[in-house]
Amino acid sequence: MEEKQKQEEEVAKQTSWKRWLNYQAVVKQVPFILFLAVLAVLYIYNGHYADKTIRRINKTAKEVKELKYEYIAVKSKVMFQSKQSELIKAVEPLGLKELVESPVVLKDSVAKK
Repeated sequence: MEEKQKQEEEVAKQTSWKRWLNYQAVVKQVPFILFLAVLAVLYIYNGHYADKTIRRINKTAKEVKELKYEYIAVKSKVMFQSKQSELIKAVEPLGLKELVESPVVLKDSVAKK
């Protein structure tokens, strides 16, 4: 009797699998399968988008670093060229010379005092 009951249970298990895999059950699950496929595509897209964003951030950070170095170099060059001795050298070809006497203050003699 117990053997017969075990056989019936095995047959029931096999038929439950067969019922689960029949055409109507599969068709009924198609929307869920499509939903999972869309989620998989979105997951892959998100990964690629994140990689692209990280590459862009790294490129921008590198550019900022280069521009910082360029700024420091230009600033030091300007500071060097604005020293009095360097200014004298720069304007000498134009015929300008350093003032060695104190400046003269001009007063308007026509103005009322």
